[in-house]
Amino acid sequence: MALRIVIGLALTVVAFAIAGRRLWWLYRLATSGQPAPERIQALRDHPGRGAETEIAEVLGQRKLLKWTVPGIAHVMTFWGFLVLILTIIEAYGALFDKKFAIPLIGHWAFIGFIEDLFAVAVLVGIVVFAVIRLRNDPRREGRASRFAGSHNGAAWLVLVLIFGVVATLLLYRGAQINTGDFPYPHGAFASEIVGGWLAPLGSSANMGIETAFILAQLAVILGFLVLVVYSKHLHIFLAPLNVLFSRRPNGLRGLEPMRSNGKVLDFEEADPDTDVFGIGKIEDLTWKGMLDLATCTECGRCQSQCPAWATGKPLSPKMLVLNLRDHAFAKAPYLLAGSDEAREGLPEAVRQEAERPLVGTVDAHGVIDPDVLWACTNCGACVNECPVDIEHIDHISGMRRHQVLIESEFPAEASGMLKNLENKGDPWGMGESKRTDWMDGLDFVVPVIDGTIGDDIEYLFWVGCAGALEDRAKKTTRAIAELLHTADVSFAVLGPAETCTGDPARRMGNEFVYSMLAQQNVETLNEAGVRKIIASCPHCFNTIANEYPQLGGNYEVMHHTQVLARLVADGKLTPVTPIEEKITYHDPCFLGRHNKVYTPPREIMERVPGVQAQEMHRCKERGFCCGAGGARMWMEERIGKRINAERIDEALGTDPDTISTGCPFCLVMLGDAVSAKQASGEAKESLEVVDVAQLLSRAVTAQPPAGS
Repeated sequence: MALRIVIGLALTVVAFAIAGRRLWWLYRLATSGQPAPERIQALRDHPGRGAETEIAEVLGQRKLLKWTVPGIAHVMTFWGFLVLILTIIEAYGALFDKKFAIPLIGHWAFIGFIEDLFAVAVLVGIVVFAVIRLRNDPRREGRASRFAGSHNGAAWLVLVLIFGVVATLLLYRGAQINTGDFPYPHGAFASEIVGGWLAPLGSSANMGIETAFILAQLAVILGFLVLVVYSKHLHIFLAPLNVLFSRRPNGLRGLEPMRSNGKVLDFEEADPDTDVFGIGKIEDLTWKGMLDLATCTECGRCQSQCPAWATGKPLSPKMLVLNLRDHAFAKAPYLLAGSDEAREGLPEAVRQEAERPLVGTVDAHGVIDPDVLWACTNCGACVNECPVDIEHIDHISGMRRHQVLIESEFPAEASGMLKNLENKGDPWGMGESKRTDWMDGLDFVVPVIDGTIGDDIEYLFWVGCAGALEDRAKKTTRAIAELLHTADVSFAVLGPAETCTGDPARRMGNEFVYSMLAQQNVETLNEAGVRKIIASCPHCFNTIANEYPQLGGNYEVMHHTQVLARLVADGKLTPVTPIEEKITYHDPCFLGRHNKVYTPPREIMERVPGVQAQEMHRCKERGFCCGAGGARMWMEERIGKRINAERIDEALGTDPDTISTGCPFCLVMLGDAVSAKQASGEAKESLEVVDVAQLLSRAVTAQPPAGS
């Protein structure tokens, strides 16, 4: 008895010392980054929201259950380990007292049943995980496997250890049943089965098995603890923290402003020599960013949904996080060294790691290749899928900001767009004089605000650059205006006073140009007394609704599909003319995933007579990007398959007569892809891409066929 106490306690002390040392090292590394007081403050301001998120995502495993089979397997394993904490208590108690039972509940047969039920559930879970890993073996599947690039050897070792936890548990409990030391009179069905296997060995053998496997149980659990803190399974401890401090409601919507030392950067006073401009070094990440890196489970769900990765580009959101994490861990001795003298004494490999550029080509030994950084469309699929709420877009945005503002390194073709934004207020450089050309030919007058919005005007219609200047998008703008006029909705526009929201500049990384444009717009809107805004472009919608509040611009912002769906529901717009077509709807990323607006466009289509709605395989929150987000609209796509071509291939699989959407960027990108398919004979000549508003306008305003 004394020997097993000594061995058990010795194992515990050693394991806790090793794990504790590692956790302290990780804490010091995380806090070597930038402060993130806004995350603490957000939690203080909305503690209920944090608790709700923990319940839904950690205890309820909400995101994991989006993938049914692996999700259920993870739920069984997760809850199995929570329940099996009771068996760990029992194992430690048995070191000191063979008859140990947990006070109050220790002899309740139901507890024994629940412990065994979840022990079996864990075994089922790890069998499912093993099958999934074998079926998705990257050695066979290549980049198609979501585990490509993950540390797969460690994953198999963890599965073996989890099996060891359950196997040793059932063996010592089975032996306890035979020696009479088991605390539960009945109910522990799995332990009783194992006990039946061991019974023929006799009493003395079972006593030895009991002692040996109690110690083995503790050894495996403590070994698992040490492995966890040195591997990707650190997420077991860190995931609840990362989820708790993630941005709500979904880590998407608006980007955060640039901060230096925890304070929002003021460009008029900022000094590049002392202030942090984006993420130029790994230590420029906030502690929340460091937490993101350490929490990654390497599951590859983000990678499997990334449109860049799916079309042959080098960006894998998972590998971006893993490369940053590996670099942070390798550079950690340098970051944690107490002085320059201590850093000089570090191994050469550590000092070379510290000198690596965060963004750079392979030849320059960069951690993140520029082609990886600039391939991102900001679609949000990675953030949406991540079960531990890693905020990939924030890190990509931070690195882009540093590259643009400090290094002046970015795709050359985007420089014209940035100059046009700065000098003309729109990406095409057409200027304010063209912003009302879309009104030509309308049979009613659209009021243009001059000064303050009148009391008789309910909405400001934010037309957007594409809606005012791009020929295909102008048709959508006219359709929206005509529908609002038909429904007797009072609205006005800013006309020449409207300028780009700054979204392309911000998503590109040029926070300075964004700030200039956004502040100008907020000032214009506030001086005009605007309170309600209808936006036809999801990028404008997202920016005004979710980013302008950072600058004092607080408005009620609606996308045009939301307004039109409500007008149809209220009977103010009545679709009467049938449109006998098969139509598939493409979800714009900044309307759908970023802002969860999925239903209104579909409601409009449902109310149009004759429409046969056909959903693509990837739709709603799993929708596939058109390739225009993240300022990619103004960058060339030189690597792999074009993203818009991939999306149109999927759309063509539904054999549509029309493809509809709710975004001018999507309209252009998908329209270009359709034109290319028509030129090669792969799509019918009659196929067109239109906005949902155009469909509704045809059904509301078109004359019915003669004789109908």
